Amino acid sequence: MWRNINGRFATRFLSTSSSTRGWWDHVRTAPKDPIVSVNKAFLDDPFPHKINLGMGTYRDDDGKPFIPQCVRDAEAKIQRCKFEESSTSAVSSKFVQECVKLAYGNDSYVVRKGLFAGIPALSGTGACRLFAELQRQFYPDSQMYLPDPTWSNHHNIWRQAEIPVKTFHYYHPDTKSLDFAALINDIKKAPDCSFVLLHPCAHNPTGVDPTEEQWREISYHLKVKNHFPFFDMAYQGFSSGDLDKDAIALRIFLEDGHLIGCAQSFAKNMGLFEHKVGCLSVLCQNIKQVAAMKSQLQQISHAMYSSIPFHGILLATMILNNPDMQELWRKEIKVMAKRIQAMRTTLRCSLEDLDSSSNWEHITAQVGMFCFSGLTPEQIELLEKVFHIYMTPDGRISMAGVTTSNVNYLANAIHQVTRINEEALSSCYN
Repeated sequence: MWRNINGRFATRFLSTSSSTRGWWDHVRTAPKDPIVSVNKAFLDDPFPHKINLGMGTYRDDDGKPFIPQCVRDAEAKIQRCKFEESSTSAVSSKFVQECVKLAYGNDSYVVRKGLFAGIPALSGTGACRLFAELQRQFYPDSQMYLPDPTWSNHHNIWRQAEIPVKTFHYYHPDTKSLDFAALINDIKKAPDCSFVLLHPCAHNPTGVDPTEEQWREISYHLKVKNHFPFFDMAYQGFSSGDLDKDAIALRIFLEDGHLIGCAQSFAKNMGLFEHKVGCLSVLCQNIKQVAAMKSQLQQISHAMYSSIPFHGILLATMILNNPDMQELWRKEIKVMAKRIQAMRTTLRCSLEDLDSSSNWEHITAQVGMFCFSGLTPEQIELLEKVFHIYMTPDGRISMAGVTTSNVNYLANAIHQVTRINEEALSSCYN
């Protein structure tokens, strides 16, 4: 009896299963991320002297991942201590407070009065995604304005949150600098109360930052239009080597009375990439609003991933909260920024020494981790195929991948591929 029933059931189940085998037939391969694709191509290349200029993390002059001494010291201190599970909440709260101090200044009124709601996040990407979800829940009809260009993953983040994305002018390819007039015009034309994403320093991918005076004008026009500024600060310290100087944009906006959202990452400037240490903070008007906002951020994050790895948060908190460790960290950031600046100067000089007819002033005019080279997709393809040099198709060079041992090889390769195009162009007119 049971066998017959089970037999009939099994037959019906198999029949039903066979009719539902098309569940995922409509799923297509996702577009490849340009940075991931570059890194994979680099790893697959057996050439011993290949160069990876697509990476987004800092490397030392030997091309190796760099762990600051302050992080090593914090790690050693943690190993000597015993932390209770009950302390995680207190550490997380302290971490957020230290992050806000780093962004807005130790003596800022938002710190003194506690007018911020924040939460640890899975690096800068996680912080952006949390804010995008917050935006979707409370401003479902809004849009996010992104600079053109911006980090490619910004588009993915807000698209997955089902927030429409528009862009505003930022970079001028002819001058290889900030298209400031067009940027301001776009801010003026955007509908009132729009959300606008800004890079406060070391813009990714262009390496082009507004001046302090330009930041003040940007802040003014956002205030006039009642736009909401959201800052993605992934490279604090890499622009100037000074953490406070690199946060000047946020402090100008704070001075002008904006409420601000800020995503912070310590993947690069603390070398905590594997720990995914980040923070999302949102400024509020009063303590009641802080409590409401924090509860919403906690609920959103809990639904997404419940909790984040605690070890990296503990490391960052110890460095930020310990005066000696923070001072050491600030010194190490200056060293990192100085190395990148030195590589910019050397690369430009090497190209000019080769009598290149191209203008390479933008290499040293730009700042931070990245250089928007101005190379064409065809030139980039030649660099990869002929010289085993890898970068994203937009011509972004990660200056962390340039070292004293490969900079001359890189300069010669760039000179060769740009000369080919110049000679081809010249032959068209002769």
